[in-house]
Amino acid sequence: MDQRNSETGSQSSTESVRGRPFPKGNGGRKPGSTNRSTVIAAAVLEGDQEALIRKAVELAKAGDVPMLKFLLGRLLPRERIIKFDLPTISFADDATKALDAVAGAVADGRLSPNEAGSLATLIDATVRSINVADLVQRVDNLEAIIKGWVKL
Repeated sequence: MDQRNSETGSQSSTESVRGRPFPKGNGGRKPGSTNRSTVIAAAVLEGDQEALIRKAVELAKAGDVPMLKFLLGRLLPRERIIKFDLPTISFADDATKALDAVAGAVADGRLSPNEAGSLATLIDATVRSINVADLVQRVDNLEAIIKGWVKL
């Protein structure tokens, strides 16, 4: 809580100082530098990585479920490659056909809702780029008409 000296309006010495936690000129650790404990652990484990991985696989095969989850989480890809025939989007109006196809694939179980969301984002970005290209062409046409380059 702020305690102010009612006579001078200054802050009391019991108030904590807010702002940078480092003294001026010391910005702290540089971005990308490793923790000391990480460096020590890497030095201790150097040369033993293969044996540790072998042991982890043995534990997972022996039924250690947390170790199995750990290994699978590191080894398997987080997302699968989506093989889906998306209709061609040449005009902004084509997005409705593409979104209908995506919704149908979700309904059929060929795509997960998360995958459909990713495709919807891709379709949205495509439509936005088509709209921007269309607007640029329209502005160029209007500028040509204004400058008298093209007569109606």
